[in-house]
Amino acid sequence: MAFKRKNKLATKLGLMFLISILLLEGILFVVLYFGFLNERIMAETDALLARGNSHRDVLEKHFDSETRDHVALMESEADTQVVITDNKKNILVHSNEVTPPIKKMIQSSNSLPVDGAVIEGDWVREPNVTSGSPIIINDELVGYVYMVLDTQGIRDVRDHLTAQFLIISGLALFLTIITIIYLSRIIIRPLIHMKEATKKMSAGEHDVSLKVDRNDELGELAKAIQSLSDDLLRLKNDRSDFLASIAHELRTPLTYLSGYADIAQRDNLSSEERQYYLSIIKEESGNLTSLVRDLFNMAKMDQKGFVIDKEEIELCRLMQQVNEKVKPAFDSKGIHLLISCQRKILVSLDPGRFSQVLLNLLDNALHYSKEGDTVLVEASLNHSKVEVNVIDEGEGIPDKDLPYIFDRLYRVDKSRSRKYGGSGLGLAIAKEIIEKHGGSISALSKEGKGTTMKIVIPGDD
Repeated sequence: MAFKRKNKLATKLGLMFLISILLLEGILFVVLYFGFLNERIMAETDALLARGNSHRDVLEKHFDSETRDHVALMESEADTQVVITDNKKNILVHSNEVTPPIKKMIQSSNSLPVDGAVIEGDWVREPNVTSGSPIIINDELVGYVYMVLDTQGIRDVRDHLTAQFLIISGLALFLTIITIIYLSRIIIRPLIHMKEATKKMSAGEHDVSLKVDRNDELGELAKAIQSLSDDLLRLKNDRSDFLASIAHELRTPLTYLSGYADIAQRDNLSSEERQYYLSIIKEESGNLTSLVRDLFNMAKMDQKGFVIDKEEIELCRLMQQVNEKVKPAFDSKGIHLLISCQRKILVSLDPGRFSQVLLNLLDNALHYSKEGDTVLVEASLNHSKVEVNVIDEGEGIPDKDLPYIFDRLYRVDKSRSRKYGGSGLGLAIAKEIIEKHGGSISALSKEGKGTTMKIVIPGDD
């Protein structure tokens, strides 16, 4: 059975860093290694040539057998070897045994410059490195000083330098691997937590918690995932609350319908009593129909099936039409309804939907105002923005409820809303309609002193 290995991001990231750093370190170490090695070899050959020139200077002053023997004696205790010849390259004196390769090198060497030169510097293939310095007395070439260095010493230097570089390279590689593992874990650990969080979210568990204390891209990603989790959790809770509220809203009128239908079927009821219970059934049927209609409108908005058909209209005329529809209801309750509008405010909107918003706001104002109160609807044009205010002198909205009045199925006073047949969706639908027009709706209220519903929509230029 074949198992597919997972190519983990941490492994890929670590390998990528490791290869990159190893390449960089490798190039750097090669350059440094050969640079140091060549520098040490040049130092050895330069020192060899300088030593030969030093003997040459002494011999140019005293080119006698005693001086030559003294030079040979000095070099016999050193790591180097000296060979002194005449101008015919015949060996006069030497500090150590002259091997055939050395003798061959001396015989085959060409003429040397006054300052001498390294005549054999191939320390890799040859057993010796050799320098030659001419001895010139009174402008006459009288002989040569050859300095010979066994290349094993240079190889020892190379081997020592190689060992040092290998130790440093191994230590650097170890520290690099440790650092990469540490950095990879620092980078990958938050990603693993985010992956686990997204798995929980996809499985329906939206109550996840991520650390968002980083100030980098990973921190921003964690904040985004945490925000998404919070939004999904809030959406889940809202959906649960919404479904529970819908079930409650449907159960109440259905209970009324069932209960009063049973009562209306009793044989011992008078005609007036039966008519009374049938009127209650009709009223609750209307409430249920209104609730279903509002739910249908809300569903269309959620599914982007809610269409706004805009046309250019005169706002004041639309407000007067709404006024004519609701004025009888206001008059019957003894509430004064006033319309204040600047003339010729042209605005592009859906007249049916906008009228629906105004009717909803006026219906709320009517229900929560008392006899003798005044409800004012005013419109104005300010800097290409049309502002419509519905102002009442009713009960007002408590501060604790004000932020939530545009939420679906939210009711400030459930008992009064039930009495007036409200579905708790009117303001939520109004908000959706106004936002579809590119505008906004807000509420200002003081408990016991009335409420102002403020609508702002773009005006025609």
